[in-house]
Amino acid sequence: MKIGVVFPQTEFGNDVVALRDYAQTAESLGYTHILAYDHILGANPNRPGGWRGPYTHEHPFHEPFVLFSYLAAVTSHIEFATGVIILPQRETAVVAKQAATLDILSNGRLRLGVGIGWNEVEYTALGQNFHTRGRRIEEQVKLLRLLWQNELVIFNGRWHTIPDAGLNPLPIQRPIPIWFGGHADAVLRRIAQMGDGWLPNYRTAERARPEVEKLAHYLEENGRALADIGIEPRMSYGSSDPEAWQRTLAEWQAIGATHLTLNTMGLGFDTPQKHIQAIQQFSLSAGQHFS
Repeated sequence: MKIGVVFPQTEFGNDVVALRDYAQTAESLGYTHILAYDHILGANPNRPGGWRGPYTHEHPFHEPFVLFSYLAAVTSHIEFATGVIILPQRETAVVAKQAATLDILSNGRLRLGVGIGWNEVEYTALGQNFHTRGRRIEEQVKLLRLLWQNELVIFNGRWHTIPDAGLNPLPIQRPIPIWFGGHADAVLRRIAQMGDGWLPNYRTAERARPEVEKLAHYLEENGRALADIGIEPRMSYGSSDPEAWQRTLAEWQAIGATHLTLNTMGLGFDTPQKHIQAIQQFSLSAGQHFS
């Protein structure tokens, strides 16, 4: 199992030395990847109509492509995963260019997790249609792969037109792996049709088991199998109980998880060093599960 860490976006701060230390520590401990969430804008909870989302304008988020470009320069082999880029609120060709550049700068260490998101305010502010996001992401993924694998692309879709143009330089990975986040039935069907992996939101393997079985069925309908994709849940550091960690890792592995990401947010760690100490402690107890 490949075990990574969730970069603690909302709690880490802006100290670039601490950012470097976090990434280098994770790499030295044997974590295989760093995953970062994505939000471009946060809504004001006191806006007209109110706001009930889990994040507001007071929650800080570093932009993943820029963040990972910095971290790629201070590391040598740890991989980077977006978990997830809210793809339909971004312009597709720009994402293709950003991802290709990051893939080159990191020497092929990028895995692109994508999803449709939930923040309608963010979509409005970015000039995109919140209500067509599910249908658009499928066209976006097709176009991303074409742009990453071909010097020139001619594309006429419902939402995109590429009039014989292309990226230069192309990424190292052709194409960059695309994983889907979420757990709706439509997401599972998209993974079966076009995904390289799944980033589920379920807290326990027991809850995810029937969805894994459903995904296996959808994959079979598309001439594929679970072995053809990756599955990466997240687990909380929790109360720092090594026995609980071991059980959780074993339970996820038993239902087919290929990756797992440790989340240290939401536990009162109020300095970067406390997050670094947490990933150190976890690695000591879960080392035998690392690939």
